[in-house]
Amino acid sequence: MSLQSTPNGDTVPDAPRSPRTRAGSARRGRTGPVARHGRLPRRRSWTTLVSVVASAAAVLLVSGTSVAAIAGAQLATAPHTVQLSTDDQSTAKTADVTAIAGGANILLIGSDTRVGQFDSDEDVEGARNDVTMLVHISQDHQQLTAVSFPRDLMVPIPACTNPETGTSYPATRSAQFNTALGNGGVSCVVDTVENLTGLTIPYAGLITFDGVIEMSNALGGVKVCVATPINDTFTGLHLSPGEHDLQGSDALAFLRSRHGVGDGSDLARISSQQVFLSALLRQVTADGTLSNPITLYKLAGAALSNMTLSDGLARTRTVVGLASTLRGMSTANMLFVQYPVVDDPADSARVVVDEQNAHALNVALQSDEKTTLGDSSTGRASREDPTASAAPDTATAPTTAPSTDGTSSAPATPGTATTSTSTPSSTPLPSSITGQSAAEQTCSVGN
Repeated sequence: MSLQSTPNGDTVPDAPRSPRTRAGSARRGRTGPVARHGRLPRRRSWTTLVSVVASAAAVLLVSGTSVAAIAGAQLATAPHTVQLSTDDQSTAKTADVTAIAGGANILLIGSDTRVGQFDSDEDVEGARNDVTMLVHISQDHQQLTAVSFPRDLMVPIPACTNPETGTSYPATRSAQFNTALGNGGVSCVVDTVENLTGLTIPYAGLITFDGVIEMSNALGGVKVCVATPINDTFTGLHLSPGEHDLQGSDALAFLRSRHGVGDGSDLARISSQQVFLSALLRQVTADGTLSNPITLYKLAGAALSNMTLSDGLARTRTVVGLASTLRGMSTANMLFVQYPVVDDPADSARVVVDEQNAHALNVALQSDEKTTLGDSSTGRASREDPTASAAPDTATAPTTAPSTDGTSSAPATPGTATTSTSTPSSTPLPSSITGQSAAEQTCSVGN
């Protein structure tokens, strides 16, 4: 029996292993369990990197000119950049991110590598994209859709060359999605998602998880609802039903937890993470965070110091443009969705693309359609908060239209941001696509 460490330094025994070899264990000659959609092997994926994604997104999504300028100042000294494929580089260098035809696409990748980070005692053999989130910003800047791709999804992966080792990997018709980063770095993950969705993705960021503690502390914690007890011995997370103010290692453990939520699968963790992300966005738009320059500076610094950006994104003009175009967006128009999948008939521990529903989502993104989710669309580990009041979405359009260089220009027409429920042209996504808007108050469900 082996032991694995928790964020608090405790050790817990590994789950029993079955004879079936898992992708992560095979390379080390060890065997792993046949698990429900992504039962964690010993080398746990640090998929809570999505928390850093969320906080970084919060800076970009709901900020005004002040935080855009702060982010730009931080970015000016950011040392880590990465190149995408030739086509993607060309688009990023020539396009104005505030006016890309069909909307802007940004891929945010959370790596499970822990080299050089606060808890790097365990052996780590290569990095994997265990959190991958595609952010689509509509051309009229009225809607944002964040699509989470399960790490255990079996997909075609194109031929890629690892930028650090020079090792070339041939194209494969079916491989586990989270191996793309190890094959060919950020560019390989971008190419994989482009092939899967039919979208062009000119911007990408690779996120580490160290910043989650700094950023949740800068916010003073995020208030998260728990519907039924969460007890996860793997992360050391124990939460009773009710509202919890999570920050630091507690926030990290919440976002890492898969054994303690829903059915213990990666799909359950995605829906639980959406509870956190939505609460975070509601909080920063409602509690005065955006008017506090000290907090904004801490958020921007923590996010950017833990990111590797593609060349196109690592420009002050791009970051400021993204921030300024999204001022006043309603949280009801910020959608979190899980890419539609079904069980893999060849392996109960994996999932494959739900072709029909994935096609509907891909087409909606490609054509920049306004979309809505069904009334009962929350995922495997979340449910509506029965105690939540129907608080109005108070996001308003900016009184001044910011330019992409961070300065103010001509006055914009003030008014209330349009919500997804009041937009006549909104297209309902298939009812099987799960997720929620940031305006929906939901609770995580323990198992």
